Amino acid sequence: MLQLDEAATRQALDWSALIEALRAMFRDGCEMPVRHHHDFAIPGEDDGTLLLMPAWVPGRYIGVKLATVVPGNGRRGLPAIMASYLLSDAVTGKMVAMIDGGELTARRTAAASALAADYLARPAARHLVIVGTGRLAANLAAAHAAVRPLSRISVWGRDPEKAAAVAEDVSEHLDILARPVDDLEKAVGEADIVSCATLSQTPIIQGEWLREGCHVDLVGAFKPSMRETDDEVMRRGRVFVDTRAGATKEGGDIVQALSSGALSEDRIEADLFELAGGRFAAMRDDKDITVFKSVGAALEDLAGAILAYESASGAGGGEGETASRLPPIF
Repeated sequence: MLQLDEAATRQALDWSALIEALRAMFRDGCEMPVRHHHDFAIPGEDDGTLLLMPAWVPGRYIGVKLATVVPGNGRRGLPAIMASYLLSDAVTGKMVAMIDGGELTARRTAAASALAADYLARPAARHLVIVGTGRLAANLAAAHAAVRPLSRISVWGRDPEKAAAVAEDVSEHLDILARPVDDLEKAVGEADIVSCATLSQTPIIQGEWLREGCHVDLVGAFKPSMRETDDEVMRRGRVFVDTRAGATKEGGDIVQALSSGALSEDRIEADLFELAGGRFAAMRDDKDITVFKSVGAALEDLAGAILAYESASGAGGGEGETASRLPPIF
């Protein structure tokens, strides 16, 4: 069985290849039962969340991610998300790989946002504003840079020191000018793309701040009680989601806007299945504000896990019996 730690998983998931793997999986589909979602109490702090996310491509691969989300981990100096991914042969059931789930989740989540931006953001988008300073921040910068000609990245967080650290990391690894900002309203008002990845319970981004042509990417708020934007963002924007079933039931920005009447389900123009499958042409005017809300889907993990396994073992020619017998999916 192949075991990929954090570094090996990162090395096996090139951004461009991962974005294309997600595009192919959303286009072709897979079997994806509803994920298990359970809160668990942590004495003296906010509840944690346990996620079990299975998916499979018949005759090829089956996988499941076991993940926990613990908001209080920031105070411990630990990632909020901890996870492992188990990948098996879908014919024999034999496990072929154990993959670092935290790195897989961070990279596939950022890649899904970049995939959406590839359809929805203006082709000439250059200024990215990242809201949040967690593990996803630098990943979102790198993923968006793979699909748009970014030349400026602004980073905002409640902790200025963390924002500065993220900006320094991004500048070092992407060779793109990245700077921390303390005036979020001003930064958003100048942005071509705004990418939010926080665990906020209340809106951070105000719709009145958005300039024409902006693309808003919402990654946090994975529960109905959480939210990163106000109703005005949904009123002003053309709204897209990763999956309709997930976003309308779990994504707080969507759920709360539907409840208030700021958004109706028929105004959700398309999901990534429809965009990748060519069933919806996301034609946009340069003045359009586009909004993409993701909550994550098991097929994203499966696509990333297959890519990581086949990249690390040698697709169609790896050392293991399964790697040499199963046809590559990408």
